[in-house]
Amino acid sequence: MVEQQLRARGIHDPRVLAAMGRVPRELFVPEDVRVRAYDDAALPIGEGQTISQPYMVARICEELALEGGERVLDVGTGSGYQAAVLAELAAEVHSIERIPALAERARAALADAGYGERVHVHVGDGTRGLPGHAPFGAIAVAAAAPGVPEALYEQLEEGGRLVVPVGGRWEQLLETVVRSPQGPRIVRTVPCRFVPLVGEEGFDGR
Repeated sequence: MVEQQLRARGIHDPRVLAAMGRVPRELFVPEDVRVRAYDDAALPIGEGQTISQPYMVARICEELALEGGERVLDVGTGSGYQAAVLAELAAEVHSIERIPALAERARAALADAGYGERVHVHVGDGTRGLPGHAPFGAIAVAAAAPGVPEALYEQLEEGGRLVVPVGGRWEQLLETVVRSPQGPRIVRTVPCRFVPLVGEEGFDGR
């Protein structure tokens, strides 16, 4: 996975490549698709949600440009896999999931993989973030928003990065947004496709 899906397709950050190699992806997918855990694809995890393709997880983590000491917010816990990778790259990870059943499964998977004390899973509207734990040095969003959620941007510390898929329900651009004194600065966009981000500053749940 690391060599063929990540390094060969332009993921160069050695810390990200090492983190992707350490996290046991098979622990974060349902048993009936575990044989496909390292496929170059998103996989169903129940409740209409997916675990993101390994390349997109690595791309998001590389765009965050983490150095190791940051507090990070992971929006859309899903399986918990991206939160585990972030825990390998940052000092503190908070992850928020709107579906209680998925949050509970993610907590169990994170504990089984050894991240139970390093990732704090919350249930709530991810588009609103976690203001009680802000500011964050980086925010990763694993679902598509119609625009950059203002609440998440406001929870970034100065110079912090927000990586979020922005666009319609079926096609988006992965935007890297840096908080600056002049306002949001978009430094990169990459075509992508994610499930919709549901919430106050996202799509409705219908």
